[in-house]
Amino acid sequence: MTDTTNGTTSSSEELAAALTLEEKAALTSGEGFWHTTPVERLGLPSIVLTDGPHGVRKQAGTGDHLGLGDSVPATCFPPAVAMGSSFDPELLERVGRALGAEARAAGVHVLLGPGLNIKRSPLCGRNFEYLSEDPIVSGVLAGALVRGLQSQGVGASPKHFAANNQEHDRMRVSADIDERPLREIYLRGFERVVTEQQPWTVMCSYNRVNGVHAAENSWLLDTVLRREWGFDGLVVSDWGAVNERAAALSAGLDLEMPAGGAESDQRIVTAVRSGELDEATLDTAASRVAGLVERTTRPQSHHPSETDPRTHHELAREVAARSVVLLKNADDVLPLSAETSVSVIGEFARTPRYQGGGSSLINPTALDSALEALRTRAGTEQVTFAAGFTFDEAGTDQESLRRQAVEAAAAAEVALVFLGLPDSAESEGYDRADLRLPATQLELLDAVLDVNPRTVVVLSNGGVVDPALFVDRVPALVEGWLLGQAGGGALADVLYGDVNPSGRLTETVPMRLADTPAYLDFPGENGHVRYGEGLFVGYRWYDARDFAVRFPFGHGLSYTSFAYSDLSLRAHEAGTTVRATITNTGQRAGREVVQVYTGVPDSAVTRPPRELKGFACVELQPGQQREVTIELPRHDLAHWDTRFGSWVVEGGEHTVEVGSSSRDIRLKGTVEVAGDETRAPLTLQSSLGELLRDPQARQVLQRMVEQASGAEVLSTALNDPGLVSMMESFPLDRLPTFLGEEFSRERIAEMLEVVNAQRP
Repeated sequence: MTDTTNGTTSSSEELAAALTLEEKAALTSGEGFWHTTPVERLGLPSIVLTDGPHGVRKQAGTGDHLGLGDSVPATCFPPAVAMGSSFDPELLERVGRALGAEARAAGVHVLLGPGLNIKRSPLCGRNFEYLSEDPIVSGVLAGALVRGLQSQGVGASPKHFAANNQEHDRMRVSADIDERPLREIYLRGFERVVTEQQPWTVMCSYNRVNGVHAAENSWLLDTVLRREWGFDGLVVSDWGAVNERAAALSAGLDLEMPAGGAESDQRIVTAVRSGELDEATLDTAASRVAGLVERTTRPQSHHPSETDPRTHHELAREVAARSVVLLKNADDVLPLSAETSVSVIGEFARTPRYQGGGSSLINPTALDSALEALRTRAGTEQVTFAAGFTFDEAGTDQESLRRQAVEAAAAAEVALVFLGLPDSAESEGYDRADLRLPATQLELLDAVLDVNPRTVVVLSNGGVVDPALFVDRVPALVEGWLLGQAGGGALADVLYGDVNPSGRLTETVPMRLADTPAYLDFPGENGHVRYGEGLFVGYRWYDARDFAVRFPFGHGLSYTSFAYSDLSLRAHEAGTTVRATITNTGQRAGREVVQVYTGVPDSAVTRPPRELKGFACVELQPGQQREVTIELPRHDLAHWDTRFGSWVVEGGEHTVEVGSSSRDIRLKGTVEVAGDETRAPLTLQSSLGELLRDPQARQVLQRMVEQASGAEVLSTALNDPGLVSMMESFPLDRLPTFLGEEFSRERIAEMLEVVNAQRP
């Protein structure tokens, strides 16, 4: 590390230079499960890295990394599946600050998160830890969490870099992805977080990317992350992700976690002495570890050493309420009135499922149940309860529980039925087999609907579930996700209208599993998973194929209504400015998530019909209107051009759609965008069609034809659309065969030299 302000060497680099070879090897691998290795003789302490990303999961003692042992109590905020639905970066930054404060108070220096892998398939068992199927949403919201966390002097670690989109065979599987989707979908969110927030660490993933382990992938860790994006922090492995440590260090990994042990360190020492590993590479990694230790152990007098669990619980409740998505609300069944008699049915209401399984499991400081919150809000006399089912069906009389639930539902004006996925259905480490809710729960719902048509279903799930068997029968459907420790109170807030729902889906709910983009290529076979859908992930797929969906990306209802008007578009050097007026046309205060999608109708490259490029939240009182401005950075309008290996903005007419979801477009316009001047040089392997589409090249070819014998015949041929269509795919070096000696390879090469010389 170098102090670029004066050219002097930083203290971390000086410290690394003072280390012995053995100390450098030890420093680049952990000590135990959660600590870096100290170097006591040089005064370099150990620091603590621990799991997030929606809470501080610090082991109380020598616990296991899966969270099965005790951990220090911490606020369990809603997991990413819920927080993403808020579409609110300011709110997530507040969560990041709270996480940072709790981490500092617990003596944690790096919190491992946020997770921003793309939800390629709804079957991924870890989707509850990820934000969206869209890279713009993922990048913006993850960036807000990083910004908040690091403002408290605690390092973030965006993960899992990269293309970790399934749990099946996750330690070995190769994610085989073409260049454009890799750049435009799977790396784009990470790029945004790194370039805009400079996280102090990045965690590389278990899997291979196009055949190379992420931890040993120099293209990923060095070429892209450091050289292209300017990352100056530390790359840490996912726990146990290192295959060959010397190769990983050479590729750009800095810290292996957890501890590799004395034998692993000795192999690094041997690799340096044998010349297998350049010692300068080890020096760089050791310097980065020392730099992270220095950065995270600086005195932080301006940050409190203690946190208030009650304040953070209230923040968790606010976030949870903002994350609830109202999917359906026929006949305005919701919000409930305090005078309405309600039967609460389903064990999830009494025993909440509020987070997913695996390394992110938090020991909460408190836990609200929806049942108690509903009774507190409306009174015990207005709210009855029947479990209806149990999570463990063994030895339980399910029929008796169902009968009690039906009796309770029949006696109430409204039935609130809480359904969801059990803990065993989704977790880190394995994927889901289907999108179905348990049969026992569906049978219960059928029985309740038979006696009470005013039935509201509230879902608890970390990944998309299929509501096909009941969505047309229930008047109201609430997506409650996994809402963290305060989710019960948040649901009561939304159901009774104390909070107007404003959550929006960050992933599409399909009509059926077979419709999903990765259906035929998930989870792969023989150690490889082919990303055959390419760019067409999530809503991009359904829109391009004009497939019906159950609920579209961006969808979410409110207890009020909003009107859109006065679209204004302006393209400029930095991007495109979109303005629209939003009016609350209902009777309640509410919050609208305004979404901006763009497309290029006559694009020269394959594109989805529309892609989200920006969004904004606006809160309005009844009758109030406000102009909303959304900036679309020019870089976000670019596609990855495989010819040049760079981002390119295609010039011409771009469509801009503004709406309340990807399928609820309220305003539409076009704007002329100046393109980047990046024409690939023509070669003998270019096609006749490519040459004819270039005005300069066509003119030169026309002159060449006019000077040739039989010019009239050749000129007519070049202006015959049918003939040109037949021959346009011919490489130019094949034309002499058909056009005669005057169109030799040498003459065509001379013509191309003239054309390429005239290009900018």
